[in-house]
Amino acid sequence: MKGFLEDANYSIGLLDEGATLADVIDNCIYEHTHTGKRAFYIGDLGKLVKKNIQWQNVMAPIKPFYPVRCNSTPGVLEILGTLGVGFACSSKSEMALVQDLGISPENIMYTNPCKQASQLKYAAKAGINIMTCDNDIELKKIARNHPNAKLLLHIATEDITADEELNMKFGTTLKNCRHLMECAKELGVQIVGVKFHVSGSCKELQTYIHAISDARCVFDMAEEFGYKMNMLDIGGGFTGSEFQLEEVNHVIRPLLDVYFPKESGVHVVAEPGCYYVSSAFTLAVNIIAKKTVEYDKLLPSGVEQTRNDDEPVFTYYINDGVYGSFASKLSEKLNTIPEVHKKYKEDEPLFASSLWGPSCDELDQIVENCLLPELSVGDWLIFDNMGSGTLGEQSTFNDYQKPLIYYMMSFSDWDEMQDAGIASDTLMKNFFFVPSCIQLSPEDRFSTAA
Repeated sequence: MKGFLEDANYSIGLLDEGATLADVIDNCIYEHTHTGKRAFYIGDLGKLVKKNIQWQNVMAPIKPFYPVRCNSTPGVLEILGTLGVGFACSSKSEMALVQDLGISPENIMYTNPCKQASQLKYAAKAGINIMTCDNDIELKKIARNHPNAKLLLHIATEDITADEELNMKFGTTLKNCRHLMECAKELGVQIVGVKFHVSGSCKELQTYIHAISDARCVFDMAEEFGYKMNMLDIGGGFTGSEFQLEEVNHVIRPLLDVYFPKESGVHVVAEPGCYYVSSAFTLAVNIIAKKTVEYDKLLPSGVEQTRNDDEPVFTYYINDGVYGSFASKLSEKLNTIPEVHKKYKEDEPLFASSLWGPSCDELDQIVENCLLPELSVGDWLIFDNMGSGTLGEQSTFNDYQKPLIYYMMSFSDWDEMQDAGIASDTLMKNFFFVPSCIQLSPEDRFSTAA
């Protein structure tokens, strides 16, 4: 197998047209079954290319700034950087990561609503000037530590269907914007635009209409103070669905054309995170323990018992959990269902089952109740759509081992990158060829990023 593994700290398997994601998973499971049964991810970086094309087709000229906290793995950041995507960073470590890719400071935003003074000084030294602000205490801190900052006033949205507490925590009112502009004038701080954020769980697209209208009011207010603002950030909340993307575009495009036309000189940006990475990563986990439990203890409260008492009910423990790849389960519902890797008959009986992580902690429940065939210790489960919010810094609870990451891309996606002229020489060194029918040997297997 030919490649450039010695020159890269990660590698991307380049699959010919006969190979599929299922083949890659099969090969990795075969290897891990013989070497330690560690949880692992398969990252299809070609999906990032497809998502970017989709964004350009639907949302252009709105420029995407990818929130690094969603997934900060090197393959993702380097592909997105090559595609010309900007980056929204929430910490010094995230800023350093994207700077190491050679991203210019103009393409980096510092978006943490609660910034540390030391990290503001780091941003100032690095020339990262665009950042958000929603209160006067934060404004004074920025003035002291980063006098060249260019602020986006973060305004709250009236999203009654999403997380109201989140909207109360971050974002200021229109009335307070005037106060912040007065403070900024006294402190000599530049205000260059407005940011808002609509949650991906929001079902009422009218929220965008209210938010854009409010943003226009802030722009008008800024003129009274002599500010010439030129940037509008419409935030994240893009789920990854093309239908949702088109719905949002259908709602916001007419309003942007009226309130922020091209001739106004206002650059509109957004922060699509899970949109890019969620569907690109698949997680494989191994069952490390199993036991039979009483059925009434497995059922959620209020659910009527309808099963035969003679049927077994199983609890499975896997080698990853909420202190690792399923961390988002602590604050939101899991948006993927487990698939059994091993082949089983269509008429094989299914049993009520629950899935737990390895910590033996009462919070470490991954799936409360699902139907699975009877599984054994050593069997594998597959979770799709695991690319967002799961691949950053993770806990070391109970000596938790971070899953390995295997990157891949199809030849057609690779050709598309080359045809578009977006495949840099540095990135190309990370690719190596993978035949369609392979059994990975220890010396030839995918290089990984841990």
